[in-house]
Amino acid sequence: MQIIDAHRPSQRPRKLCAALSVVLTRTGSLASLACLGSLLALTPLAHAETSRYAFAVIANTMQSPADEAPTQRLIEAISRERDISFIVYDGNLRGTKETCRDALYERRHALLETSRPALFFIPGQHDWTDCGTAEAGGFDPVERLDQLRQTLFTDPTSMGQNPIALTRESEVSRFRPFRENVRWQVGDTVFVGLNAPGPNNHYLTAGGRNGEFEDRVIANAFWLEHAGEYAKRRDARAIVVFIQGDPDPERYERADRFAWLRFARNTRRDGFLEFKRSLVKLAQIFRGPVLLIHCDDERASGGFVIDQPLRNDKGMLVTNLTRVAIAPHDRLNQWIQIDADLGKKPPFRVSVRDVPRQMPMPTTPSLPQRDEPSASMPAVPALGPASELPPLLPIPGQPQPLQQQPDQPQYKPADDGSGEYGQYGPYGPAMSGPPASAVLPHAPVAPSGAPGLPASSVQRGP
Repeated sequence: MQIIDAHRPSQRPRKLCAALSVVLTRTGSLASLACLGSLLALTPLAHAETSRYAFAVIANTMQSPADEAPTQRLIEAISRERDISFIVYDGNLRGTKETCRDALYERRHALLETSRPALFFIPGQHDWTDCGTAEAGGFDPVERLDQLRQTLFTDPTSMGQNPIALTRESEVSRFRPFRENVRWQVGDTVFVGLNAPGPNNHYLTAGGRNGEFEDRVIANAFWLEHAGEYAKRRDARAIVVFIQGDPDPERYERADRFAWLRFARNTRRDGFLEFKRSLVKLAQIFRGPVLLIHCDDERASGGFVIDQPLRNDKGMLVTNLTRVAIAPHDRLNQWIQIDADLGKKPPFRVSVRDVPRQMPMPTTPSLPQRDEPSASMPAVPALGPASELPPLLPIPGQPQPLQQQPDQPQYKPADDGSGEYGQYGPYGPAMSGPPASAVLPHAPVAPSGAPGLPASSVQRGP
């Protein structure tokens, strides 16, 4: 018996036809002939449906408690769009002046779960790297990242009421801690989410080993390369990568073996250097379109920027890799929508969509209104003074129970070693008029030595 791989679209028509041809030859029935004709007619249509979809990208919407209701309104507006397959929240569940307490993350997580489409959350700068500031509570950033991994990145599916199955890098034994790095597939496109926040990818300039940064760089490089090989095995036609931080792709640096000999001052080390090189390697492994989506630190006036800024080690432009930097003008009333049609060239179209003016502001009675943990351990009363403690030795010849003072609780020795995990360390009117849109530049694979695109290839939103 021949095994048909249902996950490989290119093999489905050929192998199904071959199997039915054998049945037709042996039986000679008209029913088999009709079945074969129906499959041949429906297979291209089914393949075309999986090649057309749309998704929404939002970020930085919740900077204070007053932003929670508008954010829920924004998600509800996106949910009303029938063509939206999923939403990506590209980082920053909190503002710079909010503390990184567990209760805050619980509230924002509960809000994201109200999304009707599947929702994927990408960790950002304010979610953990900025938690060490005094305004954020003076937490340890690495501890806050571990807390997010244990709470927001535990399920084998996305958030939302209609979740999509995903694969976490933590399923690889070598990269067990990196639960936030994910991969999922919709149609013929492979999507990748990585933890690469701003500013500068959490690269620290203090002395000693920059352990968190170095380990995460290796994990991210592996996950990108693995995604390229996975896309090739699945006959995927495109790869989309999400990060929160701005990698500053215009900053091109060649590999230099003798850089360590130069003691130049006031030179900022590029924390995204390894990521950009891994991205170029991904574009070499997978020859189809590769799309990078991230937040724009320069706040593009039109809502987004589209260009092809990355080069390889030879200085040649990587023509199958496109960058989309998102920066909606009104973060609470706009979202970035990307429509994909892999049967066209270019396959992606980017537009800015607005929340309808008449859409009411929702109420959130289901969300807790206090910045307190939703569940905490019971308070343990303190022991009284030494004069109120029972005698240590019983009276000779007369066993007696321990004496209990009036109105005092009886104590038992704690033998389980448990303990509470303590703390560490305008909404305005929507824009009017038709939505602005732009088509990503067609990026054919350039042969070796092909000239780069001119600077005029940069596209900005209106």
